[in-house]
Amino acid sequence: MAAAAPHVVIVGAGFGGLRAAKALRKAPVRVTLVDRRNYHLFQPLLYQVATAGLAPEDIAHPVRAIFRRQKNFDFRLAEVTGLDLSGHVLRTDTGDLHWDYLIFAPGSTSNFFGLCSVEEKGLPLKDVEDAVAIRNQVLRMFERGVQEPDADRRRAMLTFVVVGGGPTGVECAGALSELIRLVLTKDFRDLNVKDVRVILLEATDRLLAAMPEKLREATAEILWRKHVEVRFGAAVTDFDGERVTLAGGEVIPAHTLIWAAGVRASPLVTSLGERGPQGRVRVEETLQLVRHPHVYVVGDAAWLPGTDGAPLPMMAPVAEQQANCAGANVARAVRGEPQRPFRYRDRGSMATIGRNQAVAYVGGVAFAGFFAWVAWLVLHIVELIGFRNRLVVLINWAYDYFLYDRAVRLIHAREIHTGPAEARQGRGGDGADEAPRAPEPDAGAPAAVAEPLAAAQAARDRTRAAAGP
Repeated sequence: MAAAAPHVVIVGAGFGGLRAAKALRKAPVRVTLVDRRNYHLFQPLLYQVATAGLAPEDIAHPVRAIFRRQKNFDFRLAEVTGLDLSGHVLRTDTGDLHWDYLIFAPGSTSNFFGLCSVEEKGLPLKDVEDAVAIRNQVLRMFERGVQEPDADRRRAMLTFVVVGGGPTGVECAGALSELIRLVLTKDFRDLNVKDVRVILLEATDRLLAAMPEKLREATAEILWRKHVEVRFGAAVTDFDGERVTLAGGEVIPAHTLIWAAGVRASPLVTSLGERGPQGRVRVEETLQLVRHPHVYVVGDAAWLPGTDGAPLPMMAPVAEQQANCAGANVARAVRGEPQRPFRYRDRGSMATIGRNQAVAYVGGVAFAGFFAWVAWLVLHIVELIGFRNRLVVLINWAYDYFLYDRAVRLIHAREIHTGPAEARQGRGGDGADEAPRAPEPDAGAPAAVAEPLAAAQAARDRTRAAAGP
């Protein structure tokens, strides 16, 4: 009887996990991908969900649909609860999985640098729940601000602070400013636009640190033209839900703080071995875990220095290239061939700053403005998974561009009564490390809502009883 094919278990359905599974499509192995969510999320466009440009389903695609034609693939919806490296066992809340090779790609989570108040009251941007919570908060502040008689309190409600000058912070601040200036000020005609502020705080002296200086300067200039107040050397030390406190003691009255100041590796890597910057685990050049050659770590969880000695950036292109290498190395291991080291090829980076404006550094060439924006649009449409997603996103972008409108200005009903902390419980990186989210019981509804609903239901029951069978 023929021996069973080696079993490869992949943790995480992010960019790394998906690419690793695809890299093994022709290998003589069985592939099982594990994630607590049944979809892949295109995180580079998550900020557009937060700023009402796209709906969550526009940038997500079911995992099973992606691999429908890959015969050696299986998917398990489960939360990872533990790992036995010596026994080759992955423990999940739906049972144990035994593996011959493990590819670990659990992604990352927000790094609050020990600021407990910011973690509790602030709004990170790492997952769908985070993006919807930000959208709810922005729209809710406008709804409350238009009813607030006190001028100082109204200005605090309409002040939106974004922390972090990386791509996420820059793109979010630019999109948020355009949502407010081009759309919401038309919806809320009674509000004075001068009461509205978007502030981008960066602790260092530069935005988009990985880009050339002229693009960093262009980014700051474009943001200023879009009415975003850019503050350098502004390190946040506290946020109580109504005031942002900076390191120098300055206080900014604001009810909304969006945290895009950093990420760290998923907590799942804690027990894997030596950890380096941002909680990442050290791996060999072949991406194998030190002293555990059957385990490969890729993406945000892997600590591997680049040619300059600095750790590789926590970005999707790095995760995808590492996943290709790990998948190929697993196939080589199955065939008894030697492993090959990973070499990262930096193809450049891009960031959009709203309508007609972006910065790009590709192939050693730096450019900004309209052509960079068009290149950004084309790249992200191509990279999206699924024809429907590409079509819907393209239609939404055209709708926004020509009509100066945003299609998804809804306060999500399930979160309308929750604050920032409650709205995002269980967030994480690729989703494999998050705690399950329990359904919200009807009994938890406010009394002002629950009592009329109960009365209405009782009335319907009496009507049915009187009508008879």
